Amino acid sequence: MNQPDDGPLRALFLNCTLKRSPEKSHTDGLIELSRRILESEGVGVEALRPVDYAVAPGVQADMTDDGWDRDDWPKLFTKVMAADILVVATPIWLGQMSSECVKVIERLYAQSGDLNDQGQSVFYGRVGGCLVTGNEDGAKHCSMHVLYSLQHLGFVIPPQADAYWLGEAGPGKSFRSDDSPGPDNDFTRRNTTFMTWNLLHLARMLRAAGGIPAHGNQPEQWKDGERFGCPPADVVRDLEGGPSQRRAPAR
Repeated sequence: MNQPDDGPLRALFLNCTLKRSPEKSHTDGLIELSRRILESEGVGVEALRPVDYAVAPGVQADMTDDGWDRDDWPKLFTKVMAADILVVATPIWLGQMSSECVKVIERLYAQSGDLNDQGQSVFYGRVGGCLVTGNEDGAKHCSMHVLYSLQHLGFVIPPQADAYWLGEAGPGKSFRSDDSPGPDNDFTRRNTTFMTWNLLHLARMLRAAGGIPAHGNQPEQWKDGERFGCPPADVVRDLEGGPSQRRAPAR
């Protein structure tokens, strides 16, 4: 699968709410803040809820090959591959990202071994971000897991690539509840704006550069014996002391 073409940049928001459309999702409100900035810059934006699709759990590219009667993940994966920017958005449940979010990341992981036409992971050259909503705490914990997972799969993560809104402790108003302070929260608005622009800046840079250079990161070449400058094991085995004990050669 190839990188996105040279047309307008494209962004995909995966809202991992557990609420099916058209039920009101508070996470959609936070997505909307980011979406409008991207669209004002000419980015083609799509937002969808994986829960509206029959996404089977598992770590195969198509779980119908593993006994499931139906699996819509291949449809969603096509949308992921068409996007320069992927934002995974999740509510918080018991301090954790939603089960739908975990499933989406597992399905992305199932295809991290697919390679682009330069021999890199198919996710190379794409940028990733995270949005979180919920009451009480857990936003940074959820973002940590999502952003780590995305970079591990091959996405590039810009600075300040997450934003969130948290309601007060205990049952209370959610982000889009009537009279909720969420949409007016300056911290949330600022961080969502910063995240959005950083995703856009980095996506533009990667597009202009033709993605991540294809050297030192091609698994098939490593399998064939290419080591890209990695020293042999004996160099490490025979090392005396650490780097601070080694002197630079005299000039």
